[in-house]
Amino acid sequence: MQSNKITLAWLGSMLILSGCHKQQAPPVSEPPLPPMPAKVQKVEARTYQAFEEVVGTVRARQRASLEAKVTGRIIKLLVAPGQKVSKDELLAEVDAREIQARLDQAMAVRQQAETELKRYTTLFDQGTTTRQELERVEQQYKVAVAAVKEVESLMGEAKVKAPFDGVITRKLAEVGDLALPGRPILEMEDPTSLRFEADVPEALSGKVHLGQSLTMRLAVGPETITGTVSELEPVADPYSRTFRIKIDLPSTPGLRSGVFGRVAVPVSQTTTLRVPASAVLVRGQMEIVFVADKNRAKLRLVKTGKRFGSEVEVVAGLEAGELVVVEGVAQLVDGQPLKIQ
Repeated sequence: MQSNKITLAWLGSMLILSGCHKQQAPPVSEPPLPPMPAKVQKVEARTYQAFEEVVGTVRARQRASLEAKVTGRIIKLLVAPGQKVSKDELLAEVDAREIQARLDQAMAVRQQAETELKRYTTLFDQGTTTRQELERVEQQYKVAVAAVKEVESLMGEAKVKAPFDGVITRKLAEVGDLALPGRPILEMEDPTSLRFEADVPEALSGKVHLGQSLTMRLAVGPETITGTVSELEPVADPYSRTFRIKIDLPSTPGLRSGVFGRVAVPVSQTTTLRVPASAVLVRGQMEIVFVADKNRAKLRLVKTGKRFGSEVEVVAGLEAGELVVVEGVAQLVDGQPLKIQ
C-alpha cells in the first residue's frame, strides 16, 4: 500500500515538472541587407595653402561728409537717403542774409574805390596830382576788389553741392537746424566703386603686400570674390595691435557698402586629409563616415576641421588610402554590402 503511494507521488511530480518546461520557439534569422549602390573616393594626403580668416566690411572707395562752411539756419534740404545725385548738384542751402549784407557793403566800397581811381587818373593826366597819390588810390581799389571776392566765396559756401556722382547715404540735419562748420549735414558715397577693409593682426603683417590677390567670403552676393590689395597701412594700431588693409573689389551686381565678410590671408603650407562634405553625416554631436572595406560599409567616427568649399578637413578617424562613400550616406547602415560604382 505504501509502495503505491510512492509511485503515485513520483508520477505527480513528473507531471508537474513536465508542465513547467514550455517548448521554446526556434530563433528567427533576420533577412540579409540588400547591396547598396555606392560612389566612393580615395582619401589622399595633400599639401594645401593654409589660410587665416580676418573679418572686415565692404565700403565705398569714394565717400564724403558734407557740411556748410558758414554758420546759419538750413533753409533748403533737397535730397533724402537713397537718392542718386550728380556732381555739382545743389543738395542743401544755408540762410546767408548776413553774408549778403556784407557782400552789398563790399560792393559799395569797390564802386566808391573805382570812382575815386578814375578821378585820380584824370587828375594825374592833367598834372594836378602826384604819382604817389595815384598809386595809393590804386591800392585801395585792389583791396576793395579782393574784399568783394572774399565775401562772394563765402556766399558760395552757403550752398552745399555734391562733390561727385553718387548716392546719399545719411541725412544728419533737417530744415531749420543750425549749420556750423565741422558739423556734417549729409553723407554720400559712390556705390559703383567698392573695396573691402579689414584690420589684420600684426602677426600677419609679413603675409600681405600691395598688389596681392586675396579671396573673400561675403554675407551678400557671390560665395567668394577675389580682389587686389590697393592700400596697406605700414604702422600697426598701438591699441588693437592690427594694421588696416584695403582691397579693391570688382564690379559685382547686388554688392553694397556695409556688407560683412571674411578675407583669407595665406599663412603657410600644410598637409591634411580632405573629403567631400557629402561624405560626412552628422548625428547629434557625432560625425560619421562610411568606409568601403571588402565591399561592405564600415561605420567610422571622425573629427572634422575647417571647411574649404565643397570639401571638409578630417583631423581624426581616417587614414590616407581608405575609400569613403561620398553619396547616399544617410541610407547606409554598418555592415551593409556595397555595389561600388
